[in-house]
Amino acid sequence: MDKFFDNIWALRAIAFILAILLFFYVKAELTDKTETTTSNNHVDIITDVPLEAYYDSENFIVTGLPETVDVTIEGPMQLVLQTKFKKDFKVFVDLNSLLIGEHRVTIQHENFSDKLKVTINPQVVDVVIEEKVTKEFKVDPEINNQLFADGYVLKSMKAEPSKVAVTGAKSVIENISYVKATVSAEKGINESFTQEANVKVLDNNLNKLDVMINPDKVNVTVEVSEYSKTVPIVLKQTGSPPAGVTVNQLETDTKSVEVFGPKSVVDSIKSLELEFDVSQVERSGNYDVNLKVPKGATKLGTEKITVRVNVTKTNQSESGVDETTNAEQNSHE
Repeated sequence: MDKFFDNIWALRAIAFILAILLFFYVKAELTDKTETTTSNNHVDIITDVPLEAYYDSENFIVTGLPETVDVTIEGPMQLVLQTKFKKDFKVFVDLNSLLIGEHRVTIQHENFSDKLKVTINPQVVDVVIEEKVTKEFKVDPEINNQLFADGYVLKSMKAEPSKVAVTGAKSVIENISYVKATVSAEKGINESFTQEANVKVLDNNLNKLDVMINPDKVNVTVEVSEYSKTVPIVLKQTGSPPAGVTVNQLETDTKSVEVFGPKSVVDSIKSLELEFDVSQVERSGNYDVNLKVPKGATKLGTEKITVRVNVTKTNQSESGVDETTNAEQNSHE
C-alpha cells in the first residue's frame, strides 16, 4: 500500500480522476441554477397595441405610422400576465421636436416594470411630416347607367351639399383629381329618387386618398325620365280636295316632336309622318291635327299640332281674296 502512494504516477492518476469528477459536479450545479432561473421567466406577445403619436395635429399631418405594433415582454410569469391583462402601458413616438420632412424615429414605451424585458416590433418607423391643408371641392355624383330599366335614362343628378371640405397633407391635396359620391341601387330604376351616398376622394389613377372629408356623406337626387329622341315631322297630303278646290300649300310651325319609349324602338325612328286628308278641306285656314304614337313607342312630347292650309277655289270673288276657316281634323290611322 505504501508502495502504491510512493508511486508518483499513481498519485497523478488519482488527482486527474478527482479533477474530472469535480468539474462535472460544478457544471451540473451551474446548469441546475440556470434552468431554475430560466424556468421562472415567461415570454408573451401582446399584439395590436395602439401606437400613439405626439405632434401638433392642428397644423401638421404625419404619414407612415402604423396604427398598431406588437410588444414582446419577458420576465416573471405573474408580472407578464398582469401587464398583458391590465394594459396600463403606452407605446408612442414623440415628433414634437421634428421639422417638416422625412424622419426615422424609434418607438418608445412607458409604464412597464423594470423587471420586464420589452421588445417592440417594429422598433423604428419612417414618417413624413407635412403641412396640414384644407380645401373645398365640388362633389360629382355618379350612377351606373346599366341600372336603369329599359326605356328610362338619367335626366340629371344633384348632390346636397354640392361641396365638401377635404383636409390632408399638402402633397395629397394637390394630387386630388376626383371627388365623387356613387349612388347604388337595384337594377330596373324607372323613377326619380334621393339617396345618401359616401363621398370618395381619388387621384388621377382612381386610387382612394387618405384624407378627412367634411361632410363625408351627401344626399344625391337622381332624376329619371323615359328615353326619348327628337325627330322631324314630315307632312304628307292624302285624299283629293273637293271639286273646285286646289290645295296650294300645307305647312306647320312645329317642325319636330319628341318620341319616348325603349331605346331600341326610339333609335329606329327617323321621322314622324303626319298624313293630312284634304278631302274635307274647302277653304284656307288652320287645322289642329292629332299625332299618332309610333308602334313600340310609349308617348309623344306633343299630342297635336296646327297645320296651315292654303287653297284656291275656282269660284273666287272678284276681289280675289280667299275665305279662311279654322277647323279640327284627325289624321288617318
